[in-house]
Amino acid sequence: MKNFYILILVLLTSVSAFAQNGRISGQILSSDGQPAEQVSVGIKGTARGAISDNQGKFTIERVKPGTYTLLVSFVGVATQEKEVSVAAGETVNVSFTLSENANELQEVIVKSGTSYKSDQFSSSMKLLTPILETPQNVQVVTSKVLADQQIISMSDGLIRNVSGAVRLEHWGDMYANISMRGSQIQAFRNGFNVVNSYWGPLTEDMSFVDHIEFVKGPAGFMLANGDPSGLYNVVTKKPTGQDKGEVAFSVGSFGLYRATLDLDGKLSKDSKFLYRLNVAAQNKGSFRPFEYNNRYSIAPVVSYQIDEKTKLTAEYTLQYAKMSNVGSFYVFSPDGYATLPRDFTTMPQGLAPTKINDHSVFVNLQHQINSDWKLTAQVGYFNYQLAGSSMWPDSIKPSGLMYRGVGLWDAKSEMTLGQVFVNGDVKTGAVRHRILGGIDLGSKNYFADWSQSYALDSAGAEFDPKNPYYGTPVMGFPVFDRAMNLESRAAAGGGLQNQDYTGLYLQDELGFLDNRIRLTLAGRYTYVKQSAYGGPNDEAKHFTPRVGLSVSLTKNTSLYALYDQAFIPQSGRLKNGGSVKPITGNNTEFGVKRDWAEGRWNTTLAFYRILKNNELTGDPESQASGLSIVLGQKRAQGVEFDLRGTIINGLNLTANYAYTIAEVTKLAEGITDMKVGDLVPGYAKHTTNAWLSYKVQHGSLKNAGISAGFTYLAGRATTNWSTTNTALNQPDYFKLDGGVFWEKNNIRLTANVFNILDKYLYSGGYYDWLKAYYWQADPPRNYRLSVTYKF
Repeated sequence: MKNFYILILVLLTSVSAFAQNGRISGQILSSDGQPAEQVSVGIKGTARGAISDNQGKFTIERVKPGTYTLLVSFVGVATQEKEVSVAAGETVNVSFTLSENANELQEVIVKSGTSYKSDQFSSSMKLLTPILETPQNVQVVTSKVLADQQIISMSDGLIRNVSGAVRLEHWGDMYANISMRGSQIQAFRNGFNVVNSYWGPLTEDMSFVDHIEFVKGPAGFMLANGDPSGLYNVVTKKPTGQDKGEVAFSVGSFGLYRATLDLDGKLSKDSKFLYRLNVAAQNKGSFRPFEYNNRYSIAPVVSYQIDEKTKLTAEYTLQYAKMSNVGSFYVFSPDGYATLPRDFTTMPQGLAPTKINDHSVFVNLQHQINSDWKLTAQVGYFNYQLAGSSMWPDSIKPSGLMYRGVGLWDAKSEMTLGQVFVNGDVKTGAVRHRILGGIDLGSKNYFADWSQSYALDSAGAEFDPKNPYYGTPVMGFPVFDRAMNLESRAAAGGGLQNQDYTGLYLQDELGFLDNRIRLTLAGRYTYVKQSAYGGPNDEAKHFTPRVGLSVSLTKNTSLYALYDQAFIPQSGRLKNGGSVKPITGNNTEFGVKRDWAEGRWNTTLAFYRILKNNELTGDPESQASGLSIVLGQKRAQGVEFDLRGTIINGLNLTANYAYTIAEVTKLAEGITDMKVGDLVPGYAKHTTNAWLSYKVQHGSLKNAGISAGFTYLAGRATTNWSTTNTALNQPDYFKLDGGVFWEKNNIRLTANVFNILDKYLYSGGYYDWLKAYYWQADPPRNYRLSVTYKF
């Protein structure tokens, strides 16, 4: 710490030499008054400049007194110039209005292919700092990437765009369950943590999603209680103020039929009252027989500009899903992985479907107090209801014969969440302060009835995977007793989970040497009360500090370091009894970020180490018991590299690599089922992805293009612990996709082929209590064609 204080003293002493510099700030608008994002602003004759954020604002620091010419440029848009005079210690405010409107700017982005890269967080992430200057690895999957890869849900190849992300135990297209840096990361939507049980939330349909932000490492500081491995934040579409629309139709293998509609416009002539409406419907089959996932969603959004400083936005989303029994994704065999056909299923034809109604409401109020301070308040309400069942074997014989079982799974999740926070951007002398402070409140309740089970097979009439019979089971189809309401059934069966939390936080990012060096000092106090599975209410409270340092070597290159502590309350029933303690630990990360080719593409190289203490894991001797054991301590560490953006005109690239090692470093007293050095389930040591898209710029093939991508996983660990079987690790995974597209004026045609090599791909593990391997297979080679028309 002595060296740390010396560093701070040197910084504070040095800033006086730069106190006589000035600053240039301003805003860039389109011709119709909308903020123009990702526009370059530079000082003519120098390398100094900035990129406008999602509010069109920009700031150029440490400008010496004098007269300069500012250049404003955007790919495909005429450059503008404006002369400004900078005085010592003062800020010059300047504004630009582009000749293009917001809709025309969006067309320029699409045609030039510059939207694989994002420079700013969404406002729901609460930070005003550009991603390049943030001391943390953050990756944004843009709407352009989602469209090019024909991603229609969270489970549809999304994670190929982020280093180190894997997806296991996913229940098909029901839940995403994304893991990264050795743990399952938290799911957020518009800045709210929407996780209310291990299994949720329901995967978002991409029709109402604008983009997705992946935050690596410490995630719980500002955004409620999250795992130190990270989070993903789904940002929904909002009104833009432009009268426009888009309709798309898709068809594909396994009976995929899908239609979407996106309407965007004004409800008042003065442009104060705006709306956005997204609607989607699909029928979707599977490569496995009798399996389907039919869904529709409706997502209206309205916003009202109350005055020049205050804006109110309200949105509602309904997702409805009717799908076959989620247990059909799992295949079991004592003989090893992939020893049954890829399209094998244990599900009989005629088993009742699972139905899901998922509702969410957001209300967001933003008030610009003055040029330096902004207040944001938002509330969210989430109501998720599931009525269905899940298949799982009761037992499996060494010959492979099994007794299939169907368990009732009715569930309800209800969450009420609130946030109030302020952002400030002020100066004290030569030091710039980006200030964030706020409060998070939440109440989460989950009710589930798993108390009823039904056998499909009987002795002497077991299900034979080598000679399957898919007619009416010998024991008939299950008939469950739903006479009592769900809440009562959940209480009687121990299927209750609840959590109430309050979090207070304050962060100051101090900018020294005209903001070339940024020191982040922050702290959060969290209080949580929760219980699970009929256990007692556990209370926990903790203060977690956060220290970060980011240094701009040039305007395009920054180095960063970060230290953060973890605090994650957890609930469960311990195998040996006793109270459950929260997860604690710390995260250390450092790396380098760089923008290339005037910000058209960027790279991030990150190194990290995460220590977690007291984490629960399922009892390996009885996975079905619902009991847990305290692991002790585990460590995840590794290296991540991400590249994304436009390399040259027409050529967009997303590529990443992650090296991950997650292992047990300490064992709690009495744990004999594992040893120090054992790998933590559910990750790959080497994860490599790429997606390249090229659009022909000239000649007879102009407007046509080609795309290709792959995913490669090596050194895969199994998805669960085993005390008796050590031959668990799965073979390497390689998946190749590709396609073609054509776009002109308002029409785009996209065709992709997935799993081009038609490999038998899967993820899985071994269950001791069943004495059997299990796996979930990926689809064989399949096709998808989309037609999009903009109006």
